[in-house]
Amino acid sequence: MNIEMVYYKSPLGALEIRSSGNAISDVLFVNSWKGVKVDETTLSFVKPKTPIIKNCIKQLDEYFAGTRKVFSIHTLQTGTDFQQSVWAQLCHIPFGRTISYLELSKKIGNVKAIRAVGTANGNNSVCIIVPCHRVIGSNGELVGYGGDLWRKKWLLEHEAKIANGVQVLF
Repeated sequence: MNIEMVYYKSPLGALEIRSSGNAISDVLFVNSWKGVKVDETTLSFVKPKTPIIKNCIKQLDEYFAGTRKVFSIHTLQTGTDFQQSVWAQLCHIPFGRTISYLELSKKIGNVKAIRAVGTANGNNSVCIIVPCHRVIGSNGELVGYGGDLWRKKWLLEHEAKIANGVQVLF
């Protein structure tokens, strides 16, 4: 099994990308609430070796350039069946749209699992590609994001501008 880890320069800071065989297992912001804490000036941004990481970087480049709205890359996260169902549902939230944690719990068929849905959303280790940033509070407020709220705001505004041609202010 080919396992690789690289750093990627995004408009929001470095991302750590990991593969596990033919799938992406992690995409996490460095120096965020959830990501590894390092001095970004010491990171080595080497060219990826495996096709899966090369494809991931290509798709992230397209996303940040505004030419990709849907990712077509295989991901593989370790988690419970419940977490897997939440992560799968996240991929059905349209680009440029948001839903609440309550709406997400309804979509997985368990309206009473709103807190568990929030926890599963927070345990997503493949940010942007599995778009946990598209889930907001029931009151429309930005809440919870492992990559820090300022990045969540940036991602949602980036998508809204491309999808709708308008700027959304949170």
